Amino acid sequence: LLPTVTLSLARGASLMATRKALVRQLDAVETLGATTYICTDKTGTLTQNRMAVVEVWTLAGTAFLDGTGYEPTAQIQASSEVLERMRHAAGCAVQCVSGRVVQAASGWVAEGDAMEAAVHAWSLRAGCGATPEPPVQLRLAYTADRMLSSVVVAGRSIVLGAPEAVLSRCLGAVPHDVVNDLAARGRRVLAVAEGHWHPGEPESNAETALSLLALIGFEDPPRPDVAEALAACRSAGIKVAMITGDHRGTAAAVAREVGLLGQRGVVLDASQLPEDDDDLAACLDNEDGAVVARVTPGQKLRIARVLRERGHVVAMTGDGVNDAPALREADVGVAMGLSGSDVTKAAADLVLLDDHFATIVKAVELGRATFANVRRFLTYHLTDNVAELAPFAAWALTGGQLPLAIGVLQVLALDIGTDMLPALALGAEPPSRQIMSGRVRRRSLIDGRLLRRALLILGVTEAVCALATFIAVLYSRGWTWAATPSPSTLAIASGSAFAAIALGQMANAFACRSETLPVWRQKLLSNRLVIGAVAAELVLLGAILGFPPLARLLGGSWPTPLGWGLALCAVPMIIAVDATYKALRTRRLL
Repeated sequence: LLPTVTLSLARGASLMATRKALVRQLDAVETLGATTYICTDKTGTLTQNRMAVVEVWTLAGTAFLDGTGYEPTAQIQASSEVLERMRHAAGCAVQCVSGRVVQAASGWVAEGDAMEAAVHAWSLRAGCGATPEPPVQLRLAYTADRMLSSVVVAGRSIVLGAPEAVLSRCLGAVPHDVVNDLAARGRRVLAVAEGHWHPGEPESNAETALSLLALIGFEDPPRPDVAEALAACRSAGIKVAMITGDHRGTAAAVAREVGLLGQRGVVLDASQLPEDDDDLAACLDNEDGAVVARVTPGQKLRIARVLRERGHVVAMTGDGVNDAPALREADVGVAMGLSGSDVTKAAADLVLLDDHFATIVKAVELGRATFANVRRFLTYHLTDNVAELAPFAAWALTGGQLPLAIGVLQVLALDIGTDMLPALALGAEPPSRQIMSGRVRRRSLIDGRLLRRALLILGVTEAVCALATFIAVLYSRGWTWAATPSPSTLAIASGSAFAAIALGQMANAFACRSETLPVWRQKLLSNRLVIGAVAAELVLLGAILGFPPLARLLGGSWPTPLGWGLALCAVPMIIAVDATYKALRTRRLL
């Protein structure tokens, strides 16, 4: 079992890597298949993370830009006064960021943070020219608590950040209605303001008594296939929540646009999260999706914990250094490969090489398929074990009056020789069309359903076929009950029993490909590895029984025509019993 399970998980991990999902922990392949809740970021995961400034509100009016991506040119619809104010705001804002746009062979691309690059592109579109490089007197970096950054140049402080953080530091009227309007249309909003600061003053004074310059509306288009991926999650019974640091209105608008948020979905600001963990889990456990905005890393950690305590298997995405604890807390931590930090990647179980939400869904599908495949070859192996143990049980229960049908070396030949390749082939069974239909069954790899089928149905059938073949061959060669057969008679009967088990396992390999369909209704060519493995098993069976030195070593010999005929009966018996069991289960009679 150990090499079969390991290789199946490794194959699942390899397939995920080809689909841009890099597995760092092998057991995460199986855990992904059991995922019932995905907490996803917005920017770059649900959206393209290719931002562009499309609206700029100033006290004189609004300017509209029709540029896309990071192209430094755009048509601007604005009066001369608005254009001048916008140009001043752009020249100020660009001094607070380090991200830049540069021209590459594929066009203009971002270097550094995508939003900061969009600010730089905006300054170029506004006609600010090259980024000024005046001496910086003071620079206060962005923090999640303050939600803004600032810089002081020549005694003038410039502040750029979330609207609620910047507007609370501004003098005069505060245009909250403009912020809400921009956010409701899916714009990501930043505010830029300026003030004064002189050396010797407290640094905090650089971010107080400000004058608002502009509200900047960014457009970040959704990824084209996110809606389809979210629909697949809904079909699979997987709930999804957007956990973002963006404005509540922006997050809700994007969530509705991509289909994450339904009519009865929950939209919360981080400040509104219930203090009671049970209340929070019940609030997020919503069939129509959930959005939590302005979330801090500590709150992401709490969300992962309460959802797990409610019984969910949680996948949590993250990219920042502070997201690492939340990724550790989740059952599956998912890091962004393009924008994520090294610390986040080290803490994650899965790294998205393309930062794409749909890649998570593909990984979940492969995880479910891997889980199903492990159950397939567990059924296959356990069936074989019953047939291998039955001769020893019969010998012991009869007090040795019935000779031992197979020996220890023959058991090893079955497990390591004939059974290994079909088991590995079952581990490569492609996902069925229904793999993402309905919520995943929350069960262990080995449960009562698997044990009943393997031990009581298929295993007993295979054991009966093997023992019946063994006894019939003995009687056909003159053996009587409790007598000691000749070595040649015992070897032929033992080889016949061995052949019955091996042939029964060949039929079992096809039966185990599906838990619901009989062999004749399966698409046999959809997994050519099983056909190849069974063909190899036939060759090995011929070598084990037909090559005299190997036959003598293992304790069996080439069966008689009667032995072969009885052994071959194991094939239709396994197929018929398996089909009957599946039909009765479908009708819920078992």
